[in-house]
Amino acid sequence: MNTVVNSPTSLPVPVQLAATPRSYRPTRRLLASNQPMTHWIQWLVNGLAVVGLLYVITVARNGEFADHYSALAVITLTLMAIIYPTIGVFSRFSNSWSGMARIALVWLATIALVIVLGFVTKTSDHFSRQVVLVWFVAALVTQCAIHLVSHAVSRAWQLNQSMTIPSVVIGSGWLARHLTQRINHNVFIADQVIGVIDNPAGLANWQEDNAPVLGKLEDLDATLASGLVDRVYIALPIERAGEVADLQKRLLNHNIDVIWVPDIYSMKVMNPSIREMAGMPLISLSESPQTTGARAYLKSVMDVTGAISALVLLSPLLLAFAAAIKFTSRGPVFYRQTRTGWDGGQFEIWKFRTMVVHNEGSAHLTQAKKGDARITTVGRILRRTSLDELPQLFNVLDGSMSLVGPRPHSVIHDHEYNRQIDAYLLRHRMKPGMTGLAQVRGLRGETLTVDAMASRVESDLEYIEHWSLKLDLWILLRTPFALFSNTAF
Repeated sequence: MNTVVNSPTSLPVPVQLAATPRSYRPTRRLLASNQPMTHWIQWLVNGLAVVGLLYVITVARNGEFADHYSALAVITLTLMAIIYPTIGVFSRFSNSWSGMARIALVWLATIALVIVLGFVTKTSDHFSRQVVLVWFVAALVTQCAIHLVSHAVSRAWQLNQSMTIPSVVIGSGWLARHLTQRINHNVFIADQVIGVIDNPAGLANWQEDNAPVLGKLEDLDATLASGLVDRVYIALPIERAGEVADLQKRLLNHNIDVIWVPDIYSMKVMNPSIREMAGMPLISLSESPQTTGARAYLKSVMDVTGAISALVLLSPLLLAFAAAIKFTSRGPVFYRQTRTGWDGGQFEIWKFRTMVVHNEGSAHLTQAKKGDARITTVGRILRRTSLDELPQLFNVLDGSMSLVGPRPHSVIHDHEYNRQIDAYLLRHRMKPGMTGLAQVRGLRGETLTVDAMASRVESDLEYIEHWSLKLDLWILLRTPFALFSNTAF
C-alpha cells in the first residue's frame, strides 16, 4: 500500500466537482409552489364567505340548513378548488379591476356547473330558486369586496417594506428587457434589478434607465464580489444557451441565488407550459390547450349547453331554411363533407346545401367564389350571412366541433396549404369551431391567395395561443356583427 504525504509547502489541488453523476435520480420536487401567504388567506376567506352566506340565507329563508344544502356547499367548494387556481383568481400581478373580472367569470362558471349537476342528478327541485339567486349575487359581491380589500392591504404592506433583493440580469436582449421591466414595475415583487451584465455587442442597445449597465461578462466576478448583489437572473437568448452552463459554474463561487430564465418564446411555441414528472421539470413547447384542465371541461360544458340552447331557440328558423332549400332546388337539404378536426382526425361537417348538386371527384375541390353559377338563390342568402353553418350545432353536440375555434378546412385544402404555409397544422391542436377569431376579423369567405389563407391561419394560431373562456365569449358576442359583413358571398 502506497502512502502519499503532502508537503506542508505545497498548494492544494482544486477539486473538480462532477456536474451530475450518472447514478443521480431526482428525489425532490423541482417545481416548487411559489404561492404567497396572501393567496391561501384569500382562498380561505372566500371559501368561508361563500359557505357562510349560503348558510345565513338558507336559514333566514327556510329556518334550517338541510342536508342537500350542505351537499351544495361541499360541491361548490370542490369546484372552486378546481377552477379558481386554474384561472389564477388570486394572482398578485394584476390590478383590482382585472381581478374582479376574473372572480365574476369563475364564479359564474362555478354556478353554471352546479346548475348543470343539479339537472343531471335531477336534484334541482330540492333547492329554492330565490335562495340560490340571492346567494349567487351576494357571494359575487362579497368576493369582489374581499379582493379589493386584500389587494389594497397587500399593496400597502409591500410599499412599506424597506427590504428588497438587489438583483442583476445577465443578458441584454428582448428577454432580459422584458424580465427587468416586469420585476421593477411590480410592487408585489421584492426583487429590484439594479443593473445588467452582458457582452459589448448586446449592451450597445440597452436603454433601461432604472437598470444601468454594470459591466461586461468579464467583470461579472468583480461585480458580485462587492457583496451588493443577492440574486442573479440568467436571461440569454436561445442562440446563446450554450453559455448558461459556464455561467452557472462561475456563479457557484458566489453566495447568491441563481435563476435561469429559458428563452422559449423566441421559438414557435403553442400553449407553452411547465409541469413535472418524476421530479424533473418538463417544458411543453407545443401542446393542445384542450387536453386536460378545468378550462377544457368548462369549454365542453359551454359548447353543449350553448348548442342545445341555440337549437331550441333557432328551431323555427332552421325548419324555414330547410323548407326553402327543399322546395327551390333538387337535392338534399344538408351538405356533408369530410373535414380535418382536432389532432388531425377527420369528421363529417354538416351545412345547409347552398349549391346545385354536382360532383367534382375526390381529388379536386373548387372553392366557391363571387358570382359562382353553382350557388342557388337561397344558398346565396345563407352564404352571405353564414347561416348555412347553423347545422354544425349538431357537430358541436357530438363533440367533433366547438362553438369557437379555428374554422375547419377541407382535407384537400389542408394538404395543399400545409405545403405552403409554415406551422399550418398547428391549427388542428384545438377543436374546430363554428366561428373563430379569424371570422370576426373579417377573414372569411373565398381565399384568393396563399397570403390571404396565411392571415387566417395566423389569427387561428393567435386564438389557440391566447385561448380563454373570456375570449370565447367575446368572439361569440362579436360573431352576429361579423355575419353581415361583405366579405362572404
